Amino acid sequence: GYAFELVGLIAFADPLRAGVTEAVAECRAAGMRVIMATGDHVATARHIAQSAGLSAGVALTGAEIEGLDEAALGARLARCDVVARVTPAHKLRIVRALQARGETVAMTGDGVNDAPALKAAEIGVAMGGRGTDVAREAAALVVTDDNFASIVAAVRLGRRIYDNLCKAVGYIVAVHLPIAGVAFVPVLFGWPLVLLPAHIAFLELIIDPACAIAFEAEPEEADLMRRPPRARADSPYRLRALLPSALLGLVALAACLAVMLYARVMALDAEATRAAVFTMLVLGNLALIGAHRTRIRHAAGNRNPALWWIVAGSLACLAAALYWPALGRLFRFASPAPQTWLAVALVLAALLLGFAVLARLGWRPAGTGAAFAARGSAR
Repeated sequence: GYAFELVGLIAFADPLRAGVTEAVAECRAAGMRVIMATGDHVATARHIAQSAGLSAGVALTGAEIEGLDEAALGARLARCDVVARVTPAHKLRIVRALQARGETVAMTGDGVNDAPALKAAEIGVAMGGRGTDVAREAAALVVTDDNFASIVAAVRLGRRIYDNLCKAVGYIVAVHLPIAGVAFVPVLFGWPLVLLPAHIAFLELIIDPACAIAFEAEPEEADLMRRPPRARADSPYRLRALLPSALLGLVALAACLAVMLYARVMALDAEATRAAVFTMLVLGNLALIGAHRTRIRHAAGNRNPALWWIVAGSLACLAAALYWPALGRLFRFASPAPQTWLAVALVLAALLLGFAVLARLGWRPAGTGAAFAARGSAR
């Protein structure tokens, strides 16, 4: 025979990527459960799961899956974060069992055999680096750096985008209530018109940049990744989400009508009335933008330069329209008297106080840290 002499041992390890443990913890805080399904031995799977921060005390094996129906498999998966010695068919069954329990399933994979499960999941995520072409074609998303933490970062970004969309939609609803009211009330009572085409164009130059630029640049909410996933039926356009914004818009309308009533009582002419009411409308518009903003206090990430440019530009243009004679004639304004400015300032203070009271009562626009009543779940 041959005489062999032991000169050493070689061990191979495939360690977790940096940041995976933190990403798993972030998923848990965000209400997303992570299940690891692998073809490795159960001992290896438990060790990796424990390193990643998953619960490795209970593990399910492919052999056990063979003896379970869909309902029993779903019940076992509800108490298990680790599934070992699985085949592609088992992965597909896992996805369908979770879906049968009403879960929204995201599945990651890189091989040809992962394609059925990637296709069946609501969100199939393929690995773009080492993944096969079949897996990438079957998936809805492709992660180019093959990093699980990138998936969590995408969830964070998606939640921020949804929040900011809710803010923009709510603001659009709120701001058009005082505009509509100021346009129709004089018609109903036979008073001189307040809003003319030039005024509508002026307001749109505030509203459009606020929606397209300012709200898009809003930083994320402080509790963004500590909320449970939203329900599938959730929408920025649902009535429950728009009611707080509509209420804020009605408060802004009441402020504008208060200034209009003051002008009628003080017998101001049409130009002076128009200037005072329009000033209140513009200030109320800016207050509505602030009411729909991210509710983070004293946070370095709460900077939104685009918003402050819009606010500064709006106030500068308003001042020019009020005090530059050429623009004043275009807008048909008369410069307000000091007592009119005082009345507008008092109404504005009452408006801001009303917004603060509504916020304290929990009537906050969707996406501004308000609690969502209906929540979904994700795996």
